[in-house]
Amino acid sequence: MRKRPTLWRLLALLMAMGLIAAACGDSGGNATDTTAAAGGDGGGDTQAPAEMVDVKLQLQWFTQAQFAGYFAAVDQGFYKDLGLNVEILEGGVDIVPQTQLDSGAVDFAIAWVPKALVSIEEGANIVDIGQVFQRSGTLQVAFADSGISKVEDLKGKTVGNWGFGNEFELLAGLRKAGLDPASDVTLVQQNFDMLALLNREIDAAQAMIYNEYAQVLETVNPDTGELYQPEDLSVINWNDVGTAMLQDAIWADADRLDSDPAYRDTAVKFVQASLKGWAFCRDNFDQCVDIVLQNAPTLGKSHQAWQLNEINQLIWPSPAGAGVMDKALWDQTKEVATSENIVSSVSDDSFRTDIAEEAVANLENEGVDVKGTGYSPTTVTLNEGGN
Repeated sequence: MRKRPTLWRLLALLMAMGLIAAACGDSGGNATDTTAAAGGDGGGDTQAPAEMVDVKLQLQWFTQAQFAGYFAAVDQGFYKDLGLNVEILEGGVDIVPQTQLDSGAVDFAIAWVPKALVSIEEGANIVDIGQVFQRSGTLQVAFADSGISKVEDLKGKTVGNWGFGNEFELLAGLRKAGLDPASDVTLVQQNFDMLALLNREIDAAQAMIYNEYAQVLETVNPDTGELYQPEDLSVINWNDVGTAMLQDAIWADADRLDSDPAYRDTAVKFVQASLKGWAFCRDNFDQCVDIVLQNAPTLGKSHQAWQLNEINQLIWPSPAGAGVMDKALWDQTKEVATSENIVSSVSDDSFRTDIAEEAVANLENEGVDVKGTGYSPTTVTLNEGGN
């Protein structure tokens, strides 16, 4: 009979301890968020919620397959495996990722290199720690019947571009071909779509190979009643011209990297898990497309599949390891940036490779293919409207 009160006292003590633990674990968010953070770390209940580090990532554009690797890293628990609770913030026309980063509003940002170089010259103390895209995705697209097949053919034509720092490759390409952008072509600002080209209001339009180019191929050709085909179009690729500039990179706060060892440790983990996400999207294409659609249901499945297929080709292969800077491409970007007076000078201190190299080494120890030497793209069939 004396054992019954002892049992109740023991149960009461355990309940009190549980309430205390729950209160401590909720200091960084609500109970639901804390439970989710603890459950995705690869170790089940052995990971204490208090050990999770909150990280904010600012994207440079709206949610789409351009950023698939980061969403895959969240979905597959790669960030949480390393103790990171990552919140991905969508970008847009009026959001400057590198400014968000420099202001301390976020911990890491995805931004094109030339745009970030402008911010650095204006005083932002940020640094490229992971050069994810190894190639430029920017094209100038015309109809095949326009007579435009190379940069020199743009002379006397009406040429669209988006502005906002997206035009640098085009301007450098024109000058390299001996054309004066101010007098030899008529430059006009186009919307972030291909309607001006489709309506024949301009002769050549700026397009990302993973987005706007596909928009044309998703449109019905009124002359045939079928979708436009690649042979209906003529494409100028700035990688071939030699004025391509580095684009999507992971940027970090340079001050914090130098002064805060914990932030540097977080940076390595963040890059490592992000690159693992991109490797996942390379090797698990259909599943990765579904992950993107779960986060961005407004764009159609065939469009997102096309986009991921093209994005993979901008990343893979990465001979030195994904995220590690190709110095030759950095120098080309620097040359275009200074020759076009985008910035007066570019310091090589604006990028560092130690973090990506450490992340790559860690992934190689896991058995992750970080170079993609044998990568080959898949075949994607676009549907009308990208559905």
